[in-house]
Amino acid sequence: MSKKLFSEFDPVSSKQWKQKIQAELKGADYNDTLVWQSLEGINIRPFYHQDDMPEEVIPVPGVPNSWNVIQHVFIDDETISKNLIDEALSKGAEGIYITAEKPFDFKQIFSDFPWNENTLYCALQFLDKAFLENLTAYFKEKNAKFHLNVDLINHLEKEGNWHHKLEKDHKILQELVQKFPADAIVGVHLDLYQNAGANCVQQLAYALAHANEYLNFLNESLSLKNFKLTFVVGIGGNYFFEIAKLRALRILYATLAEAFQAPIECEILAVPSKRNKTIYDYNVNMLRTTTECMSAVMGGSNAVCNLPYDALYHKSNEFGERISRNQLIILKAESYLNDVSNPAEGSYYIERLTEEFADKALQLFKEIEKGGGLLSQLKQGTLQKKIKESHLKELEWFESGKLTLVGTNKYQNNEDRMNQDLELYPFVKTKHRKTIIEPIIEKRWAETLEKERLSHEK
Repeated sequence: MSKKLFSEFDPVSSKQWKQKIQAELKGADYNDTLVWQSLEGINIRPFYHQDDMPEEVIPVPGVPNSWNVIQHVFIDDETISKNLIDEALSKGAEGIYITAEKPFDFKQIFSDFPWNENTLYCALQFLDKAFLENLTAYFKEKNAKFHLNVDLINHLEKEGNWHHKLEKDHKILQELVQKFPADAIVGVHLDLYQNAGANCVQQLAYALAHANEYLNFLNESLSLKNFKLTFVVGIGGNYFFEIAKLRALRILYATLAEAFQAPIECEILAVPSKRNKTIYDYNVNMLRTTTECMSAVMGGSNAVCNLPYDALYHKSNEFGERISRNQLIILKAESYLNDVSNPAEGSYYIERLTEEFADKALQLFKEIEKGGGLLSQLKQGTLQKKIKESHLKELEWFESGKLTLVGTNKYQNNEDRMNQDLELYPFVKTKHRKTIIEPIIEKRWAETLEKERLSHEK
């Protein structure tokens, strides 16, 4: 039997709270002092009240009852990759997120994979029809829980070119979905938008426009009644915003999918952003990824794949991978973040943010569609321009100290030395090639400061 706490006290309205705050400010303006505007143009108030809740809260479809701990493995040498996968699963991972740049011997790599217990997510950076068909058939033979995540548009955005040509790429995708209509073949990687500097509203609108391109194309020749879509989402450091972003994504996708008579639920694999990670005072990256993974869980992700604290400057290594995996295991097994489904539901602040994100993203999505859709906007360079503008605005906040990275733009340890520890180049790489669109480039806040500090190291 439920019982309201503190029922003997009279309720206090939002107006009364504001009046009390205004009195405490002793003449200072409430809006100028306590209300701030986010990068998305949303005014954030110092408190949220039941009076601020919408009359009808939109339910978030597809929120899972539990979430999985995922480990990333890059496929290169089959023997090494198999050992890494087996090791991760034996030490607590509940699934694997594989990336690869060329075809590989999947039968060797997955020869001991426990298919009944674990989930497999893919992000293959090549488009080989025969390989993908054989890989998917193999997964089905094993009755695997898998997400192939073929994303032609993401490759175009990152590289500036299709894998082959537009027509050939789309034909391969169409034939794959046609052959495996009830399987999770298509993915939308919106982590690129996050890592390049798009704000939360832009990420949601671009994700919706991205998904709409696939739904429109496949709907021309196929039934979408069993269509499954996976979103790979980059999670930034703004804790409550990221929770609201994931919830808004599910609501928006459900609206879009319903229009195509497709299932309204989607799969979400969350990955921490690289954007706010640093090479100096790198241990702080563990704190950043921990809160980002918490946002991913609270927002309703199906799976979370953590980013190792040293991923920017070290090659894959046992220690970094173990720490990243154990962060998730601690959140799940020791912090009990797996015991409550949809814990953000009913929070006045998060519900309000979710609604505002969804409304603004839907409006932006409609503008993109009026402009010809995502592919047209990419060809014109409009999307790239908008993301750059958002990146520069966020960078301005960072350089002014409005956004803080401990150990980088505040509280630097001048004794830190990183020159001899860089196994990987941690900055934007320039690849000279002819492209049909301007690529979307991932950028970190700290790059300029880090280059300057490296140049002064002795």
